[in-house]
Amino acid sequence: MTERQIVLVKNTWSYVVVNSEQAGQLFYQRLFEVAPAVRPMFTGDIKAQARKLMNMVTLIVTKLHKLDDVVDEIKMLAGRHSKYGAKPEHYSVVGECLLWTLEKGLGNRWDAETKEAWTTVYGILANAMITNQRAAATT
Repeated sequence: MTERQIVLVKNTWSYVVVNSEQAGQLFYQRLFEVAPAVRPMFTGDIKAQARKLMNMVTLIVTKLHKLDDVVDEIKMLAGRHSKYGAKPEHYSVVGECLLWTLEKGLGNRWDAETKEAWTTVYGILANAMITNQRAAATT
């Protein structure tokens, strides 16, 4: 990620995080609309799940300059996702839903450059999750 992308992600997240509960719920609503087959993976309270998602995104956004600091968190998260039945192909739809949620939440602050920055950060994280899931599956 470039320095400019990091700044864009951090700045735009500051607008989303003030309504993080709403954003998290909007994300899951969208996810279940576009990928209803993943709904059974979520057996708990979606509001609680939305808070967990927003907390994880907040953690990652705060560590963008030092993503190595969250490697252990990413590994544990990948392990949990494997137990829930997440597959590598799910990450693309999750990314699409995250970008959609950000676009809705940011309104006129969302532009091509911001989309590219968020796409980059999500790609890094999704690839790390997939890599860790695959590594765990082979051990």
